[in-house]
Amino acid sequence: MAPSGFSALLIDVSNFDALLVLSFGGPEAPDDVLPFLRNVTKGRNVPDDRLAVVAEQYAIFGGRSPINDHCRQLIAALEVELGEHQIDLPIYWGNRNWEPYLDDTVATMAADGVTRALVYVTSAFGSYSGCRQYRENLEAARTELGDGAPLLEKLRLFYNHPGFLDPVTEHVVAAIKSHDRPLDNSHRVIFTAHSIPTSMAAACDYERQLREAATLVAEASQGLIAPDGWDLVFQSRSGPPQVPWLEPDICDHLEQLTADGTRAVTVVPLGFVSDHMEVLYDLDTQAAEKAIELGLAFRRATTVGDHPRFVAMIRELIQERLNEAPRLHLGPSGPWPDNCPEGHCAPPARPVGQRPSPS
Repeated sequence: MAPSGFSALLIDVSNFDALLVLSFGGPEAPDDVLPFLRNVTKGRNVPDDRLAVVAEQYAIFGGRSPINDHCRQLIAALEVELGEHQIDLPIYWGNRNWEPYLDDTVATMAADGVTRALVYVTSAFGSYSGCRQYRENLEAARTELGDGAPLLEKLRLFYNHPGFLDPVTEHVVAAIKSHDRPLDNSHRVIFTAHSIPTSMAAACDYERQLREAATLVAEASQGLIAPDGWDLVFQSRSGPPQVPWLEPDICDHLEQLTADGTRAVTVVPLGFVSDHMEVLYDLDTQAAEKAIELGLAFRRATTVGDHPRFVAMIRELIQERLNEAPRLHLGPSGPWPDNCPEGHCAPPARPVGQRPSPS
């Protein structure tokens, strides 16, 4: 809620009466890990012995994912941001795969009298798992609750919003400058994102959006990244090896770069908004160890997290829907529509036994 003292100045939000922050969720203690992974893979027939392989990654970090703490920090910053701009929307939080579960949160919202809420999803880019599936989750939660369920309207994708790309650029520039060696042709910038099956990629704009965002960051990098000085690669793939996913994998790419004469890399987790498990394990552990093995100087840019400009972006996305702010964007594509195009982000054929990646 807005801080006391602002009641006479509040922006009219009569069309909406709450904000829901919706995320993936993650375990918060060792005993949570396997139940969480079972939630992630529900209906996919993944045996516990395969889940145990992923659980070992959590064990490295004490059996706890950072993703829920990120949501708490983001919500705290958002409460201040909305209050300072006199936007009187209480903030709720629900997850797809762990507490607080989305279904429970929507029930609480209804009990509190919420009738229509905006929804911020912690995913900048469009894919089935990062866009449509969350929309399906919202509709399923409403259906489960039945009569009295609030309307839930997702905020648009923000892959090309300056409030996302400006902090990314700031962190990339800082990471590049942190190298102990001078910038030259032997230094490359590597943008990474979660790999998805090629069948999923064919039904969405995920790869195009990533390339557009990376191009915009490179162009804004104070001349530190040459137009041909960066690559887009992928990480965190899972599932049977015979099923094609987006490539190249970051560790394979590091090997190829080394063979081509690269001696330093700056890795940018463009596809992630917080330093959660895919970043801490797949980049800071696996990719960093591969770089050491190859003799590569390795730096990793931090994600946007609760950067003030990113928090302000969420507030701006809210104000767009209240007709209180322009629809900001960078690049040629224009702002993503409020309602995703029909057929956007269709689900892929899901092979039996697909293993999850951690979050």
